[in-house]
Amino acid sequence: MNFSFVTGAATFKRTMLAGLLFTLAGCGVSYYSPSVKETSNGDPVTVVALTAQTVAAANSSDYTPRQLPAAFFAAAGAGSGAIGAGAMPSEPYLPSETREQLDYRPLPDITPAPYTIGIGDVLLLATRSAGTTVEQLSGLLAAQSRRQGYTVRDDGSIAIPEVGTVQLAGLTIQQAEDALFQVLVNNQIDPSFSLEVADFNSKRVAIGGAVNNATLVPITLQTLTLSDALTAAGGLNVKNREFASIRVYRDGTLYQMPVSMYLERSDLQKKVLQNGDAVFVDTTYDLDRAISFYKTKLDVIALRSSARGQSLQALDIEVNLRRSALNEQRSTFELRESLGAQERDYVYLTGEVNKQSRFALPYGHHATLADVLFGEGGFDTTTGNPAEIYVLRSQSASSDAITAYHLNATNAAALVMATRLEMRPNDVIFIEEQPITKWNRALQQLFPSLLQAAQNAI
Repeated sequence: MNFSFVTGAATFKRTMLAGLLFTLAGCGVSYYSPSVKETSNGDPVTVVALTAQTVAAANSSDYTPRQLPAAFFAAAGAGSGAIGAGAMPSEPYLPSETREQLDYRPLPDITPAPYTIGIGDVLLLATRSAGTTVEQLSGLLAAQSRRQGYTVRDDGSIAIPEVGTVQLAGLTIQQAEDALFQVLVNNQIDPSFSLEVADFNSKRVAIGGAVNNATLVPITLQTLTLSDALTAAGGLNVKNREFASIRVYRDGTLYQMPVSMYLERSDLQKKVLQNGDAVFVDTTYDLDRAISFYKTKLDVIALRSSARGQSLQALDIEVNLRRSALNEQRSTFELRESLGAQERDYVYLTGEVNKQSRFALPYGHHATLADVLFGEGGFDTTTGNPAEIYVLRSQSASSDAITAYHLNATNAAALVMATRLEMRPNDVIFIEEQPITKWNRALQQLFPSLLQAAQNAI
């Protein structure tokens, strides 16, 4: 009786164990592994293979990356100049390895006018050599034989012996000849003569800076051009044309042209100069150096050393205040970002990635699929299926339809597409399991359950 009971109990346990084995075996089939299917909660999922055409279409969707605040782009030294003793001169241009566009301030064109006699000019009267009543004008004959001229005096006149003073300043050569003719006629002297300007001293242009011979170039009967003036100074003495400029100071205004532009344009070379112009060839773009050349005519910058030092000190304080304000704005932004109070755009990584995480899209530029994958350590090819890499993206904000961009990276060359596909906010990057990984994980869950059931059945 007892033997039958024991035998029946053992038979019952074996029967229960067999049923449990069958049930647990069925549980292995119920292991669920995430994958991309054609629908999601009834909404369509469109799988699109990544090609050059589909990447271009995906990248065409409208998206502008978030920008950093202006505080990250501002410089503490920008803005107005020093306060206190007056505005500081503009910061001089310093040559560097990078080219910068030089400021071009064109010299205005002027209409050439006939030469007018001025104070200091030396005039020469040429008369008949002999045999006429002009011999009565002994001073003129002596001037002719000795070629002595008549200097225009401070009052604008010349003094002719036996005739007196004649006002000629401000007159053209033709007008001066008419005035002399009338004076000679009034003094009953033969008015046969010619008038020449022997020395041009009243009108000049100053040439200085990087020229071979700094000089004063007189303005004569012939129109003086910028090219003529520089030639009279021995030409340019410039080693690096890229950082050289020609400045012309005229009537309180400073004009400037790059040397390279001057050499290429004939219209600049033919610019007409006028009395009082000052030409300076600068090789460093140091504005203070150019202004010092015109210091006798320019009073815009009149700071003494002490005043300049005070202005620099005030400027330094102002720059420090701006720098502190910028640093405070940047620190506040970074703190808000670390506390999650700053709105960001994210991409999410799931599946067989090294770390289930979210990736913050960068400021100011686009991130690609490769940036996200490899910026987070990539994926483990032991468990991750390189043939099943997906980027899941909602087709629009008003639609639940999803596009799954499929990258098959079993051929490593296909990873080039990952460097081209731009990410959009809320994209989900999913990498499916290897087929063997699915079985391995199902068995890992099955065997412990079988062992536990076997122990309970014994």
